[in-house]
Amino acid sequence: MKLSLTTRIFVGYAVVLVTFGAVSGFSVFTLRQNQLEIRLVSEGYLGLSQTVAAIETFQSNQSKDTARLRDEPNVETRKALIRLARLYFPGLMADRLRTGKETAQRVLEFAPEAERPFVADVARKFDELTVRFAEYEAEADRVFTLLETPKVDWEAANRALDRLQQMENGLSSTIRLLHGSLEARIHERVRLTQERERRTGVAIILFPVVAIGVGLLATGVAARSLRPVRTLIDGVSRIRRGDYEAKIGVDGEDEIAVLAREFDAMAKALRDREAQLQQKQQELLRAERLAAVGRVSAQVAHEIRNPLSSIGLNVEMLTDQLDAAQFKTPEDAKESKHLLSSVTREVDRLAEITEEYLRLARLPAPVKRPEDLSKIIDEVMGFAREELERAGLTVKLDLPAAPLPVLADEGQLRQVMLNLVRNAREAMAAGGTLTVRARVDHGQLLVEIVDTGSGMSADVKAKLFEPFFTTKQGGTGLGLPLSRQIVEAHGGQVDVDSEEGRGTTFRLRFPRA
Repeated sequence: MKLSLTTRIFVGYAVVLVTFGAVSGFSVFTLRQNQLEIRLVSEGYLGLSQTVAAIETFQSNQSKDTARLRDEPNVETRKALIRLARLYFPGLMADRLRTGKETAQRVLEFAPEAERPFVADVARKFDELTVRFAEYEAEADRVFTLLETPKVDWEAANRALDRLQQMENGLSSTIRLLHGSLEARIHERVRLTQERERRTGVAIILFPVVAIGVGLLATGVAARSLRPVRTLIDGVSRIRRGDYEAKIGVDGEDEIAVLAREFDAMAKALRDREAQLQQKQQELLRAERLAAVGRVSAQVAHEIRNPLSSIGLNVEMLTDQLDAAQFKTPEDAKESKHLLSSVTREVDRLAEITEEYLRLARLPAPVKRPEDLSKIIDEVMGFAREELERAGLTVKLDLPAAPLPVLADEGQLRQVMLNLVRNAREAMAAGGTLTVRARVDHGQLLVEIVDTGSGMSADVKAKLFEPFFTTKQGGTGLGLPLSRQIVEAHGGQVDVDSEEGRGTTFRLRFPRA
């Protein structure tokens, strides 16, 4: 995230204010939490615990009275105990159970979310105890009826008393567990409240210290951010003097760092612009040179073609006349025909050179159509394979199965491929391996022609595409410039990688259709 210097300073002081506000808010929030905890314990859990304790006391007293009924021999005393049990115990127990349930329901209304499951479980326990006490009262009433008769059937009464005591034991166990869980909850809430108060005290002390430290740090960072101004001034001065290679190099995301990066970007843009201008100048010079060469070539070819045609026609006429001429010896006739054949070959060679000059001078604009570059390469290699194998070369062709779509003039691309393949053949006079491969590379079509010939020096490579430069005896030095001109007319480029003794690689790149 980018922050301005003004924003950094403002944020530093804002953090201090916000931190103090957070401390105040935290204190109020904690106080509110403590109030809720106190209310939960005082109005909720303590009341519930007291109610359950009273229920436990009533149930304990009732259990003692039930045990006394078994051992009491006096009928009147038993009847008095039974009357007390019927008169007071059910009402007191029902009242306490109702009070406990109402208290639990009331606590549910203000209890925190985390405590509601426990309070709801306590309310369910009161409902369960209400049902079980109703069952207990019904069973107790049957026992009391047996014990009120003048002649008690003690065998039946003892069985009934045993069942009643089992119910009392179960009720007592449930009540004790409920009472214990409430007491444990009270202790747990008190402990958590004390722990919260301790953390709150630490936070109230720590937060202001942190806020002040953050404010000082923000102020220090803002002051430190101003230090690179001198570096920025020095860098701008160097750029003003034309030193575009100099980098200001200020790190960060503030205005000064952004400004420094913009100056660096501007210097790079100027540097790139100069490089592009130099490249354009080189291309313009090359284009002008090619145009001049083309004009000269066309003029030379025009001046030479007519005499060559005359010479060729006269040689043909002389050849026809030789057939009717008389010579002293057959050797004289044979020598004359050999001389005329040599002249004819030289005339043909000169005619071919003039045609190459004319091709360079009159290269038409390519008529581009959708083509498959892979198919063009395959057909060219099929045409030249016999010629290459006669020269003792091993040919390796690596083409993808899928088409390589290109917008191109098929005839001109064939001319380029055939020219480069024949150059590779001539570079491997003693034999070798010619590898031609094509593929899609970074969204472009890449063709590589690799030979294992003697390679070339850096000086030769630098002049390779200059018109009339050649290292071959009898070469015109126009094949590679013409090939480059064709490739560039198709929106592509030609690169060469060569090292003496390690062969040469020509790379052609074309836009993918």
